[in-house]
Amino acid sequence: MEKNVWLHRILYQEDGNRRAVVCIALIVINVLIWGILELTGDTFDSNFILAHGGMYPPLLTENKEYYRLFTAMFLHFGPQHLANNMILLGAAGDKLEKTTGSVRFLLIYLGAGLLGSLFSFYGMLQTGDYAVSAGASGAVFGIIGALLWAAVYNRGKVEGLTVKGLLVMIALCLYYGITTTGVDNRAHIGGAIGGFILCILFYRKNANA
Repeated sequence: MEKNVWLHRILYQEDGNRRAVVCIALIVINVLIWGILELTGDTFDSNFILAHGGMYPPLLTENKEYYRLFTAMFLHFGPQHLANNMILLGAAGDKLEKTTGSVRFLLIYLGAGLLGSLFSFYGMLQTGDYAVSAGASGAVFGIIGALLWAAVYNRGKVEGLTVKGLLVMIALCLYYGITTTGVDNRAHIGGAIGGFILCILFYRKNANA
């Protein structure tokens, strides 16, 4: 009985609304991974990030290290890169998890993140301009893309967010990526598209799981 009460307090807020436990767990995981790497090396160093799972096209095409498409999603270049992604993940992820349910939220997050990595990988292959890629931004953009579909599905609004507001958010984030060096907009675009499509497939109004 006591165990059930303890579990209920973890999963639910005092007002009875379910906490976004998966979103919180993802933030904790990303922060812990960054913290451990920062204590053991330099997270600004591309070679260090590469050695710990960053995505670099030749290692996929020549060495078949496809796992890097996934591991790169949990690595960040320095504290600002981490903070930017985690703040957006916390703000948007909380809303998406509450409207889709935890399992679907996780599937959308991981699926969009992988598609973002694939867009980044393919884009670098096309241009020949290779760089070490890492970060949760593809998955985070996937959350925003998913919220966009949820808002469309709910006639223009979801969790206090509107279609117009979400489109403006996406546009501003992409503009920031275009005007800032070292930002991979291909991953952002791929993630947003992936999140939108996955939400079409997975979204169920008032989901609980």
